[in-house]
Amino acid sequence: MFIDALTTFFALSAVVILALFGLWAIVWAAARRSPAAARLREAIVDSLGPAAPWLAWGMALVAMAGSLTYSEVAHYAPCEFCWYQRIAMYPLALTLGIAAVRRDRGHWRYSLPVVAIGAALSTYHYLMQQFPDLSAGSCSAATPCTAAWVWEFGFVSIPLMALACFAAIAALVTIGRAHAAGTA
Repeated sequence: MFIDALTTFFALSAVVILALFGLWAIVWAAARRSPAAARLREAIVDSLGPAAPWLAWGMALVAMAGSLTYSEVAHYAPCEFCWYQRIAMYPLALTLGIAAVRRDRGHWRYSLPVVAIGAALSTYHYLMQQFPDLSAGSCSAATPCTAAWVWEFGFVSIPLMALACFAAIAALVTIGRAHAAGTA
């Protein structure tokens, strides 16, 4: 019961986060050409910027806690690509927390590369679940990467949830960087 409710919450959150990330990316890109989009971008940076490092850290903590809950409470065995995604996410829970406490304005230099790697792994893992022929035997038979422990709303799996977290962290780190630099 608890795991089902948690899964529904995480899946719904992932859908909302990915929709917001898409809107944020459109605004960020359009800000170069549109004064209205530039004003909206500035408003986003002004409102979220001061809290962005803390929000990014919180997102990494929730992702880490969620993955541990799935493996240790629900007993979902993580596959090889799940481990790779964890290898990208877990250090972010530490480094983003340290960066927030220290008010490290340059943490984007070491955060964004890890986020990009984690997002790429999540994307590939999600595609392997959608198209099992992509796996090419890269995972074990005991815990295949193509199996989906979670499949909410007909398309949300754990790798898609991880991708949403990596996307949110990327956006928040970028917003925090723009705020620290004083540029929107």
